[in-house]
Amino acid sequence: MLFHLLYPLHEQYGVFNVFRYVTFRTASATLTALAISFFMGPWLIARLRRFQIGQHIRKEGPETHRSKAGTPTMGGVLILAAIAAPTILWANLTSPFVWVALLTTAAFGLIGFADDYRKVVHRNPKGLSAKAKFSWQALIGLAAACYLAYLAQSMPSLNQLIVPFFKNIAYPLGVFGFILVTYFVIVGTSNAVNLTDGLDGLAILPAVMVGGALGIFAYVAGHAVYAKYLLFPYIPGASELAVFCGALVGAGLGFLWFNAYPAEVFMGDVGALALGAALGTVAVIARQEIVLFIMGGVFVAETLSVMVQVFYFKATGGKRIFRMAPLHHHYELGGWKETQVVVRFWIITVVLVLFGLSTLKLR
Repeated sequence: MLFHLLYPLHEQYGVFNVFRYVTFRTASATLTALAISFFMGPWLIARLRRFQIGQHIRKEGPETHRSKAGTPTMGGVLILAAIAAPTILWANLTSPFVWVALLTTAAFGLIGFADDYRKVVHRNPKGLSAKAKFSWQALIGLAAACYLAYLAQSMPSLNQLIVPFFKNIAYPLGVFGFILVTYFVIVGTSNAVNLTDGLDGLAILPAVMVGGALGIFAYVAGHAVYAKYLLFPYIPGASELAVFCGALVGAGLGFLWFNAYPAEVFMGDVGALALGAALGTVAVIARQEIVLFIMGGVFVAETLSVMVQVFYFKATGGKRIFRMAPLHHHYELGGWKETQVVVRFWIITVVLVLFGLSTLKLR
């Protein structure tokens, strides 16, 4: 919005030159999101406590989590507000990719909101049924995939599966292949982040780190000179997603201030589903689905632990591979303190994100 208001003044009078630069607007979006989080956080937490919007702890969970019961949840509303407002304020809204990312994130947030609302307001511990939740996720994921496939018709570089660490290996996906890959990346990442969100601060900082790295990839993909130099597909308009990712980073860091152990607020499904969808959408547009798989290794491991546990439990008639799934509970029951699990998973994410960023040059 500010881009559209102030950039014409530069064109006419030579002022506000900095608004031309995506890097400046990305930094501004990050700081704006951080300020919104710090300002709104205490107010939102107080309102959640007032209306008794507290976390329900499942009976089969670790005993150490009993003390978390009643902690305000649905704090993901704060994350969504702190992402949306700075993006609208600082991004060039003529880029369709900005709107795809924003609307997909908001739509998955609405699914999570409905799920959380049933759990904490209607006192229904199951929330939305699995069928209803998956149906809505599938509908929104397919809508985003189809729209991006439509854009790819006039932008062939958007319809390639890039293999990292190799210079010239890119596979044309075709319309059906592109829709299928996009759907699975968005929906899969959304659910993976949701499964990871089980300890104080565990999901939010990896989401911030992966989001920040994806912002760099989006900036490169949308910059003709850098894309050519680094042998990336040039995708006009993708660089504006760096502003969106900057807002995500600021919103996430601001939320972590209140979500760090011992957490004053949980993000709930409204935050986790939205963040995962945001990461998946940016990765698809920047053509970094495989790199997302690498950098989000913690999310992948958590998801696989649940899938393997369920399959093995059914196949063996009740036996388990892990003490409890998702994976973070396995280590908790193995004697690790909650803070140890969280910080060690953060460290793993730092390493994986750096490894993912190395694909910028190691090709």
